Amino acid sequence: MSSRPSESDAQRLAELSADALFARDDASKSLGIRIEEVRPGFARLCMTVRADMLNGHGMCHGGLIFVLADSAFAVACNTHNAITVAAAAAIDFLAPAHVHDELTAQARELWRSKRSGIYEISVSNQRGETIALFRGRSHCTGGPLVPLAKE
Repeated sequence: MSSRPSESDAQRLAELSADALFARDDASKSLGIRIEEVRPGFARLCMTVRADMLNGHGMCHGGLIFVLADSAFAVACNTHNAITVAAAAAIDFLAPAHVHDELTAQARELWRSKRSGIYEISVSNQRGETIALFRGRSHCTGGPLVPLAKE
């Protein structure tokens, strides 16, 4: 008998974990970031670039693109219901984003062990153009994100 959760149980746990994490993420919510899709080891989040997000060059501030990618990273690496934080992250900015652009950050798990993980996040605009590539390394601090009933 396998101790691994079924695919539907793993999906439900990913959704519960994402909801619990995002409910407390006031920074992401203040930027209008929203979760579009979540699966075990995967998350897709979106954000509309507002006028107050522009830098002195009239482009979306790189730090805010980083926040979107980092938020997708956080959701993806917490889908296994283990409290997980960023240990390292790097981003490459490939193209500018502009006011009213709809940015999508898609995070996917490349590798995960009991305590660490590697995630790749691509950020694209509504035309499918890649704006940035982000890579994050996670660290599991232990304990569940969502308390589960004992059987």
